[in-house]
Amino acid sequence: MLHSAVLNVMIKAALRAGRHLKRDFGEVEQLQVSLKGPRNFVTAADHRAEEIVREELAKARPDYGFLGEEGGTRTGSDKTHRWIVDPLDGTTNFLHGIPHFAVAIALERNGAVVAGLVYNPANDEMFVAERGKGAFLNDQRIRVAGRQRLADAVVACGLPHYGRGDLALARKEIAAAQQNFAGLRRLGAATLDLAWIAAGRFDAYWERDLSAWDMAAGSLLVREAGGFVSDLDGGDAFLAKGHVAAGNETMHRELLKLLKQAGKETEAVAP
Repeated sequence: MLHSAVLNVMIKAALRAGRHLKRDFGEVEQLQVSLKGPRNFVTAADHRAEEIVREELAKARPDYGFLGEEGGTRTGSDKTHRWIVDPLDGTTNFLHGIPHFAVAIALERNGAVVAGLVYNPANDEMFVAERGKGAFLNDQRIRVAGRQRLADAVVACGLPHYGRGDLALARKEIAAAQQNFAGLRRLGAATLDLAWIAAGRFDAYWERDLSAWDMAAGSLLVREAGGFVSDLDGGDAFLAKGHVAAGNETMHRELLKLLKQAGKETEAVAP
């Protein structure tokens, strides 16, 4: 199918970075048996992927700003446009030889995401969207799931590590989800969680303590697939607040209700 010039630039950058990540992933699988382990190797792969993406994007749009997980913020002369990039989301999966990781690229124009891409090199799945043009997986149109009953729904989430995040709140939220949904999944890559919402694989998703590059591309995928994305307060400030909920209209609404109630219960028992 035909893509816009800017989306073609994003696809080219993701494919080039993906080729390197796929090769490095093969090396990681071999390094698992070594005494030192692959952690340093994966860190280098992460940085290399971001440099590849940044280089490709800069060739085509040298004036745009850039926000990357590894390289931080680079201000461009064009103040209206900014790339938001996660070169390797799902680093822990990658580190352990689990083929569930992604390159994520979003283009922000005047504070709004107008193009998004999430690419998993391990299985060659390319999710793309542009504002007003729909969402696609390998050039096939995708839509959020149409399920309306919570008892039929499979929901994705994040799990905070001990010592990071509000564990008491997380336990309440997870318990509420377990009581109301058919299944709960934690796959370890926020960009792909959102992409899978867009593709109808998950019915709803929420997570806290995220960064803009974890959500920017996937949020547009969900919206262009007919879904809803918000912060956990129901507003539109998820990139700034660092927490997100997504799903079709019913699932998104009901998930927010469950999370709000879990928050009240947590506050009630707090010392």
